[in-house]
Amino acid sequence: MKDIIQTPDAPAAIGPYSQAAVFGNLVVTSGQIPLTPDGTLVEGGITEQTEQVIANLKAVLAAAGTDLARVVKTTVFLADMNEFAAMNAVYETHFPAPYPARSTVQVARLPRDVRVEIEVLAERH
Repeated sequence: MKDIIQTPDAPAAIGPYSQAAVFGNLVVTSGQIPLTPDGTLVEGGITEQTEQVIANLKAVLAAAGTDLARVVKTTVFLADMNEFAAMNAVYETHFPAPYPARSTVQVARLPRDVRVEIEVLAERH
């Protein structure tokens, strides 16, 4: 049995998907892009966009009863791998050690032509 997570503190799904799904103690988020909860695209570069993505992830995880400290795996999608260091500088200020496993890939294009999208797997409290 899976539970679906929906919170107004993160952008609503813009298609046939949920912000997150919970199966047992596993929380699986959909990829978050730098939209504010009201759906406004965040202006600025990779730093500002990564901050918003992580804020969205925090909100979705909180609604699921967990937080960034319980994330076991992240997948980061970048429009430009040359922005990895700037994204990583923001990322490391939010994810506590011991750090989760992570994959980072450059993609041809992201929704709304954003710079970054991140999805996570987390353990529920």
